[in-house]
Amino acid sequence: MTEHRMPETALRKRKAWRFAAPEAPPLSHLFGTSDERRQFRRYWLTGTLVNAIDLTVHFGLKLMTMDACSNFGARIGTFAIPRFHKVAVRRGRETLKRLLPEASEVERDAILRRNWQAQGRIMTEFSVINRLLKNMDRITLHDFDRLVETVRSGPTIIVGMHLGNWEIGPTILHDEGIRPYANYTPPKGRAKAWISARVRQKGGLNFLPPGAQGIRPSVKVLKEGGVISMFCDEGVAGKIRGPLFGRKPHLEGNLAVAVRLARMTGAQIAPWYNVRGDGFRFDAFFLPPIELPPEDKPGARISDDIQLLNDVIEPVILKHLDQWYFLDNGLPDTR
Repeated sequence: MTEHRMPETALRKRKAWRFAAPEAPPLSHLFGTSDERRQFRRYWLTGTLVNAIDLTVHFGLKLMTMDACSNFGARIGTFAIPRFHKVAVRRGRETLKRLLPEASEVERDAILRRNWQAQGRIMTEFSVINRLLKNMDRITLHDFDRLVETVRSGPTIIVGMHLGNWEIGPTILHDEGIRPYANYTPPKGRAKAWISARVRQKGGLNFLPPGAQGIRPSVKVLKEGGVISMFCDEGVAGKIRGPLFGRKPHLEGNLAVAVRLARMTGAQIAPWYNVRGDGFRFDAFFLPPIELPPEDKPGARISDDIQLLNDVIEPVILKHLDQWYFLDNGLPDTR
């Protein structure tokens, strides 16, 4: 394998991101400046209406069967995305052209259409995802013992990928009594944040603070022999951070966070992913754990470590672009 070793100082340092929850405007804003009145109306009037709609949709979808809910999402995806998310569609076409230059336009468009269906399914399935706890026959496990053995042997960083429906991860671990911790950033909107936290906690996920506030708690969990769950394929502000797709290793994403946490705590990295089968059914694959090679001094292998983890994740993503959540993000120029 080609060596990519570089000293840590040669990589651009990751900017520390700190999460700040939006604060509710006080009643005094109603009688304040025009900007304060606008904030008050947006939060208490418009926001309350949107929250009511979000709750109605969430609990309304619960009235459906699992398959009907999933299929409904597929139809919404193919209808709504090309009509109301044209920038995302354009980015998806450009990304596919760069990643699959040998494919025909017809082939790439077929992948994009299946991706719309997959994205729609993910959105509606959130309302019924925890029913899988009593319907585990819908998930076929491949080499699950690898993950269980790794977790039982010591601190573990479970690295997932945004394929299939990644929310099934805690469901799979539930029967083994494994409740991973994850740095959790609530979605915008009070109702969406409440729904998201409720569903994920019921599914078996423990929350840690997001961003820079979550680093120390993550290290503490791992040093105590615990389990952290995270994802190293990601899109931020419309740009793909991971996988690298031919770019040089960088510190601006979770690829770097994962390997740094592993180095700090001696944790093994356990990659896994799932792909969708027929509708609301999945195949989950658990890859061999990664134990980082020894290094001469702290940070000496940061570039190699990032590349090592990337080389596990990237081929899987490339093989299943039709189910990849971040396909509609742009791919920055190769650096």
